[in-house]
Amino acid sequence: PQTWFKKTLFDLDSLYVFAHSIVCLCTLQTSGPERSLQERQKQHMARGLPKQKPIAGVKQVIVVASGKGGVGKSTTAVNLALGLTANDPSKTVGILDADVYGPSVPKLMSLKGNPELTDNNLMRPLMNFGIPCMSMGFLVEDVAPIVWRGLMVMSAIEKLLRQVDWGLLDYLVIDMPPGTGDVQLSITQNIPIAGAVIVSTPQDIALLDARRGAEMFRKVNVPVLGIVQNMSVFQCPKCNHQTHIFGADGARALADTLGVQVLGDIPLHLSIREMSDRGQPVVVSSPDSPEAEAYRKVATAVVQRLEELSG
Repeated sequence: PQTWFKKTLFDLDSLYVFAHSIVCLCTLQTSGPERSLQERQKQHMARGLPKQKPIAGVKQVIVVASGKGGVGKSTTAVNLALGLTANDPSKTVGILDADVYGPSVPKLMSLKGNPELTDNNLMRPLMNFGIPCMSMGFLVEDVAPIVWRGLMVMSAIEKLLRQVDWGLLDYLVIDMPPGTGDVQLSITQNIPIAGAVIVSTPQDIALLDARRGAEMFRKVNVPVLGIVQNMSVFQCPKCNHQTHIFGADGARALADTLGVQVLGDIPLHLSIREMSDRGQPVVVSSPDSPEAEAYRKVATAVVQRLEELSG
C-alpha cells in the first residue's frame, strides 16, 4: 500500500505547479475593469466546489476539531469513539486520522503496520479495541516527515476518505488537524458531516482559536454539536486539592457566546496522559475511573445532540 499510495501522490507535485500557473493566467485574463473582483471570486468558487458524497457504509460522520494544537484533540477523539461503543455495544464506530502532517492515532491506539488491500484495491483499516482505524501514520515510516504541497495533501485525504473499506459503521469519528485550512475545507465540502465537536482548554489563547474553528464549521454549514472543555481542572493526587491551571470555565463562556452546549469537562489527570502514551486509552484501560466516565458522558451528549438535529 505504501508504494501504491506514494506513486499516486508524488506525481502531483508538478501538476500543482502547472495548475497554479493556469490559475494565475486565468486571473490576469479576467482582470479587466468590466468585471469586479467579487464577481470573479464568486464564479471561481462556484466552479471549484465539489459535490458532497457519503462514505460507503458510514451512517454518520463526526469530526473532532480544534483551532489550536496541543489541547488534547486526538486523545479526545479516540476516547470519544471508544465511549460511543462502551455506551452502546451494538453501535459500530471507526476512527479516521485526518491529521496528515502529525498523525497520532497509531500511537494512541497501539497500532503499527501497513493496511492490506482488498480485491477492489481498497485499504483495510487496522483494528484494535474493536475499532477500525485508518491513518497516514500507517502509510509512512514512524519518523518520516511529510513534506507535501497542498494538492498532494488533498489527494491523500481523498484516498483516506474514499479508498478505505470501512464495512458498515454507525459512526465514523474523524480526528481533524488543528487549524482551519485546506484539509478542513476539503473534508467538509466532500462528505456530509453530522456534526463537529470542538475541543479546547479553558485558556484564553486556546479559546480564541476554538472560536475560529467553530465559526469555520458554521460557514460551511456543518452543525457544531458543542465544546469539550479539556484539562478543565487538576486534582492533586495526594491532598485532592483542585487547581484550575488553565483557568476556570473559559469554554463555558465561549459556548454561551456561540450558543452551543458544553458537551463535558475532561480533567487534567496523570492517568489520561500515561495510558495514552502506552496506547491504552483510559476508556478501555480504566473503565471505572472518573476520567473514563467523563469521556463516556461526552459520548452520551454527542449522541443526544445528533438525535436532536436529526429529529
